[in-house]
Amino acid sequence: MGSLTIGKLSAATGVKVTTIRYYESIDLLEEPARSASGQRLYGEAAVERLGFIRHARDLGFPVAAIRELISLQVDPGRECVLVDQIARRQLDEVRRRLTQLEALEAELKRMIRACEGGKIGSCSVLAALGQHENCLHEQHDGAEVLAGLPSKGA
Repeated sequence: MGSLTIGKLSAATGVKVTTIRYYESIDLLEEPARSASGQRLYGEAAVERLGFIRHARDLGFPVAAIRELISLQVDPGRECVLVDQIARRQLDEVRRRLTQLEALEAELKRMIRACEGGKIGSCSVLAALGQHENCLHEQHDGAEVLAGLPSKGA
C-alpha cells in the first residue's frame, strides 16, 4: 500500500477525518509526511495504528490507556503484566457500567409499568423525570454510562 491521503485513510479504516486529525493533535497518531502541496500522506503504519486505536476505542478503552498500550508496544520482549493491568482496569470499568445500566434499565421499566396511559398531566413517566425523588433508584446516571459507550465511526 502506497501513500494515502487523509480521506483515503478515513475510508480504509472507518475513522472520521476529524477524528484522525484529533488523534494526531494528541499524539496518538504520528504526524504524517506531507506532499509538496502540503497534503497529509499516510503509510501502512498509520493504517495499522489507527486500526489499533479504533478497536481499543470500540472496546471502551480511554485515550490515556490507549496511549499507555501504544507506549508498551515499542518493547515486544517485555513482560505483558502492564498490558494485563490496563485490560483488567478496563474490565472493571465495564462491569461498573453494566451495574449502572442494570439500575437504569430497572428504573425505566418501573416508570413504564407505572404509566397506565391516561392524560399527559398525570403521566407517571413525566412525573418521575421531573422529580428525581419519584425514582426508586438513587444511582442511575444513564448519561455517564451511555457516554462511556463507544460510538461508531469514532
